[in-house]
Amino acid sequence: MQLTPDQIQQYHEQGFLLLPGLIPEERLRAYEERFLAFAGDDVPPAPGMKIMRDVMVVNGTVRPRTPVEAVNKLLQFEEDPELYGYTLEPALLAAVRGLIGEGDVYTVATNVFNKPPGVDGRHPLHQDLHYFRMRPPEKIVGTWTAFADTHRDNGCLAVVPGSHRGDLLDHRYPDWEHLNSGFFGVGDAKVGKHVHVEMRAGDTLLFHPLLVHGSGQNRSNDCRRAISTHYASADCEAPERDWRVSMRARRIPG
Repeated sequence: MQLTPDQIQQYHEQGFLLLPGLIPEERLRAYEERFLAFAGDDVPPAPGMKIMRDVMVVNGTVRPRTPVEAVNKLLQFEEDPELYGYTLEPALLAAVRGLIGEGDVYTVATNVFNKPPGVDGRHPLHQDLHYFRMRPPEKIVGTWTAFADTHRDNGCLAVVPGSHRGDLLDHRYPDWEHLNSGFFGVGDAKVGKHVHVEMRAGDTLLFHPLLVHGSGQNRSNDCRRAISTHYASADCEAPERDWRVSMRARRIPG
C-alpha cells in the first residue's frame, strides 16, 4: 500500500492517519488467537515476553470472569514468530515507509493491548516519545490495529490533533486510585481538545511519537483489544548507549 500525497499531508498536519481495513481479517484473527493462547496460559510466554495484569485484579478489587480478563497488556512479542508477523505485514510496512522513508527500519515496543471490562483501565493522555531515547521523532511512527470495533463505550483511542508539533511534555503518574504501572500522563498541560478515534476490526492508526493520546474506560461487557508496534528508521540515534540493544529492536531490511 502506497500512501497518497493527501494522506501524507494529513499525517504531517494532524499527527495521525487512519487506514481502514489495512490488516486482512484472517491474519487479524490469527494474531488475536495467538494472544489469547498466551493470556489464557495455554502456552508459555516467549523469551522476553511480559504478560501484564490489571492493577485492580492484582490488588483484589476486581475478580475477573476468565484469566484473559485479568490481562491488560502483552509486552515484547519480538521472539514469537506468529505475533511478530504483524510487524511484517506488507501493507503496514509500505505505509510506514511512506512516512519515515525507505531503507532499514527497526521494530520497538511491540504490544497487544487488552482493556478488560469492570476495571478502571484508563490510559492518561501521554506522548510515546517519553518512553524512547532515540531521535529524531520524525523518523519514528507508531501503529495501532483494532482486533474488533472500538468506540467510546469500550475505550477507543483519543488523540489531540496537531499536538505532535509541540515539545515533549513533562510526564508524571496521575493521582488516580487505580492506575496501571507505566501509565504516565501529561497531567494538566494545555494540549488542546482531544477527539475520539472510532475504528472497525482491521483498521490501523499511524501516529507520530509526539502525538498526545490516551484512552478511557471500557464500559462494555467484552475486552477491547488491539495490536501495536513502533517503527524507527535506521537513521535514528540515541545518546550514551545503543537504543537497538536497550529496546530489543528488531531490524527489518529495506
